[in-house]
Amino acid sequence: MKYRKINIMVLAILGIVMTSCDEDFLETKPTDAISASDALANEENMQLVLNGLHRGLYSQSQTIFPGGASERANNHFWVPMGDNISGDLIHSANANNLGWRDVMQWNEHTIPTSFTSEILWYHRYNIIAGANLLINKGTDGSLVDSPMLNEILGQAYTYRAYAYLSLVQHYAKGYLIGNPSSDPGVPLLFSSESPFTSAPRSTVQEIYDQIQSDLNSAIAAFENGTGRPNGGPEVKSQLSIDVAYGLLARTALSKGDWQTAADAAIMARQNFPLMNEDDWLSGFNTNNLSEVIWGSNVLPAETTFFRSYFYLASNTFNGSQIRNNPKIADRRLVDAIPDSDYRKKVFIIDAPNTNSSAANGQGGFGNDPNYTDQDAFNARRAEINAAYGINTTYNLHPYMHFKLKNAIPADIAPDDVIYMRTSEMYLIEAEAKAMMNDIPGAQEALRPLGEERDSAYDVTIFNTQESMMEHIKFQRRLELWGEGFGYTDHIRWDEGIDHAANGGSGASAVLYQGAFQVERPSLNDDWIFKIPQSEIDANPNLTPADQN
Repeated sequence: MKYRKINIMVLAILGIVMTSCDEDFLETKPTDAISASDALANEENMQLVLNGLHRGLYSQSQTIFPGGASERANNHFWVPMGDNISGDLIHSANANNLGWRDVMQWNEHTIPTSFTSEILWYHRYNIIAGANLLINKGTDGSLVDSPMLNEILGQAYTYRAYAYLSLVQHYAKGYLIGNPSSDPGVPLLFSSESPFTSAPRSTVQEIYDQIQSDLNSAIAAFENGTGRPNGGPEVKSQLSIDVAYGLLARTALSKGDWQTAADAAIMARQNFPLMNEDDWLSGFNTNNLSEVIWGSNVLPAETTFFRSYFYLASNTFNGSQIRNNPKIADRRLVDAIPDSDYRKKVFIIDAPNTNSSAANGQGGFGNDPNYTDQDAFNARRAEINAAYGINTTYNLHPYMHFKLKNAIPADIAPDDVIYMRTSEMYLIEAEAKAMMNDIPGAQEALRPLGEERDSAYDVTIFNTQESMMEHIKFQRRLELWGEGFGYTDHIRWDEGIDHAANGGSGASAVLYQGAFQVERPSLNDDWIFKIPQSEIDANPNLTPADQN
């Protein structure tokens, strides 16, 4: 790791991050007097450091580590980025707030000096540094074993696994399409004391081994912990044994350990029932939804606002990125949704194209081929605006979505950021069983989700491995649309991007440029993020030859 950055990062965890977590502690200890010994003196203070990691998931990155930038409010950016890079969250017009268009055009993660390549790297290592502080202190024998200590350790191990999984999935070749025993992964970092020296790049296999070890340690600690407390949306910011099992399911799926993936997915979802239609259509803006296993409960005082997830992805957020560039879904996906499936309701196929600068050249009445009557054009616009709480300053576009909706329409307040849901776990189990050629098992795994969403659902028609896998891919793309899984799904399935195929996605070739058609990951290393040039320049364990 880059020494200077890690040194200051850990100071940030012990100081700046803690200032946001507990006023009572700060009443007796001035902000500039917090020391490592104070922060790690007992379980209560260690919980403050842990709370800082929770908040750091969604804070603007310059408040978390030096060199961060306000343009990247961490998971507000990283979560939807997965669908932006993969071409699932489609831009309808040319707008580049926060570099969102550059990300879509593959002009960010392919450049080693870009904000995106650099800040994602340092954010994830910041999480690892914080987790190391808690793990190293909690296991050195100086504290009495207790349920609270075990709960803290469970969360710290889970955080470290989460960060390494994110790093290896972005900065290394996909496990299933490469040679994990020899492919370079990312550096391992275990230190919590100066000089914070990392190892050179470990192999992909070694990183996955560490992730699995950490998750096993997390589950063992959670089994002796206090358990996640009851409460409102804020408690789901705390990691839990369910989150650890969910991450184990994701990890196993990404490496082809199908049985572990299926088993862990079942464990992760047990306490989180599927949402009904009203909840699914409500906007995905709160951890209070029944099937949310883990998400950041965003504090109103955290000034992400025009840096938030919904600013980038929700068509009801009051920001120019959205008003001038409504986000649309791939029309090939939307057209394939049965009318009996209530998820189709969030995609507005017949929205009038009101933007004269729409990338498809069909914006404004007279250019929109779907409307020949201006009164009908205006009436439909008014109807959509009234239904979703927006106004005429917002442009509309065919196939625009209202899956992600602000809790307060046409507002700028940031909402919760959801990371893990029960639906994903059903889909993981189904995919794992299909890959083991257990078609009856895959059918039964998928049945609860399909029957809840589609009143005419019949899973039995998918009775071969090929048809079942194609259906699972469809269900993942639909159910998890906008939640950031597109990038890792493309890599796991070794699928490229082709906006032109099968009638076209609705994206503009002129706007998307080189990202309009992209060869599959096994043949195109541009799917792998560049290591930050600043890391290579400063870390003696990395050389220019280590660049992806």
